[in-house]
Amino acid sequence: MDSPSEDVVAYRYSFLGGPYGATVRPDTMGRPATIRFLPTRPGPNNLTVSAIDRAGRVSGDTNYRFYLKDGRAPVAHWKLSDPAGSSTAAAESGTAARAGTGVVFGGEAPQGTGITSTARLDGSRHGFLTPGTPALDTRKTFAVSAWVRPAQTDRTMTVAGQDTDTGSGFSLGLRGRDSGATWSFTVGAARVTGGAPESGEWAHLLGLYDTETGRATLYVNGHEVGTGARATPAEATGAFQIGRVRDGSRYRDRWHGDLADIRAYDRVVVPDEVTRLAHRQPKLLGHWSLETATDSVSPEQKGGAPLRLGPGATIHRGPDNSCIPDLDPDCPVVPYALVGDGNLKLDGERGYAATEGPVVDTGDSFTIGAVVRLADEEPNRPMTVLSQAGEHTDAFTLRYEPTTHAWQLVVPEKDEAGAAEKVVAQVAGYHGSNSDRYKLAVVYDDATDTIKLYMNGYTNADATADLPNGWQSSGPLQVGRSLTADGWGEYLHGDIDEIQAYAGALRDEDIRGLGSTTDPCLCG
Repeated sequence: MDSPSEDVVAYRYSFLGGPYGATVRPDTMGRPATIRFLPTRPGPNNLTVSAIDRAGRVSGDTNYRFYLKDGRAPVAHWKLSDPAGSSTAAAESGTAARAGTGVVFGGEAPQGTGITSTARLDGSRHGFLTPGTPALDTRKTFAVSAWVRPAQTDRTMTVAGQDTDTGSGFSLGLRGRDSGATWSFTVGAARVTGGAPESGEWAHLLGLYDTETGRATLYVNGHEVGTGARATPAEATGAFQIGRVRDGSRYRDRWHGDLADIRAYDRVVVPDEVTRLAHRQPKLLGHWSLETATDSVSPEQKGGAPLRLGPGATIHRGPDNSCIPDLDPDCPVVPYALVGDGNLKLDGERGYAATEGPVVDTGDSFTIGAVVRLADEEPNRPMTVLSQAGEHTDAFTLRYEPTTHAWQLVVPEKDEAGAAEKVVAQVAGYHGSNSDRYKLAVVYDDATDTIKLYMNGYTNADATADLPNGWQSSGPLQVGRSLTADGWGEYLHGDIDEIQAYAGALRDEDIRGLGSTTDPCLCG
């Protein structure tokens, strides 16, 4: 930044998206000033600058518009989706990696990622891959990422590193501790740890060292974890390693489990990029619009498993517009459906609907939502909207609780007879009107071990809870009832519509698209 005025002592500047109103001073009055700026997303940006003289007078704004490209591609990238029986991992960039005999290709891929297959390392001295050359200059800014699924968490294991003469310039992986395993990123003598690895569960890891800040940062499943640490990297001119780390003249901490999509960058990977790399696209499992029923069976929109209506459950159809009650005394007054042309109507005594088997895998990330309207202005008992049963109890129950005038999400601690119920999320919102409709949704994110309850597209702190040990239920999806100590109960008196279920956790902005006859885009 420069100015023709000789008495300029400072420049005030702002970037589109921040920082705003920052100030920089030149080393000498009237001279230019230089700043360092890290863009966080591609596309158009704008820099606005004004000069300030020693009398405090401020010049007019000067605007500079510029465009940012996407960040550079990885300098090394191994998908590890090679055919079964391969002895080498092909490189999207960089050098192909030789695989030890303890590496088996063709494994199961993490759902919703676009990855087609993975490599499994057996944890032995033969379970490794290496290009035989360095992939990074560890004295400069770098980042390393991978999809990982540990087969065990009771010992320290390495995903990736790069050799020095006697050790490793960095290591990304898992640390086994008596207090519980944790993810880890080590640069020189600095270590960042965070997150809770689980055996058999996929996670996305990214470790970043930024020379500009001098700090090492660790991301797990798109979220920064732990506390960034100041680091002094060692010069690592040896080979890049996958599945092991060098210690003197030998290798240790060998990975046991699955790996995929190993990437090495010679630049900062900004948070938006980390989020995209770790994103798992949810998959629609079913959408029941409840417009019609034939022989007490209401179809799923795309021909999937239908909902079977029990006694006390009917499909209500809204007016067909063949006549207008205000103009025709013989025209019946028919209430409108909740959404579209029809909805499920439940009598509150024994009315329910159910699928033949489970819909969502409650041990993994899932999303389920519905539109509901209670028939009573002042309900006097709990009523269930949705539940899915295990062998002895429900894996989750979404219900209305009249004593708190709130929608509740109830999760038992385990699938055992008499297991204690726990209200993990609650959102107040029933206004005592049987004309009000509510869009409710439950989102369980196994990657972050959190579960959220949404009402009308929004959630809050009281409706969010930690859930580290979600368990897989085996029973059907139940609509309008749940398991109680005395068997089926908490029958809902009212209407339910537009039930939508997904494998995967929908984002906040996607939740607001639920509750209509169509499905949210889930794009971007």
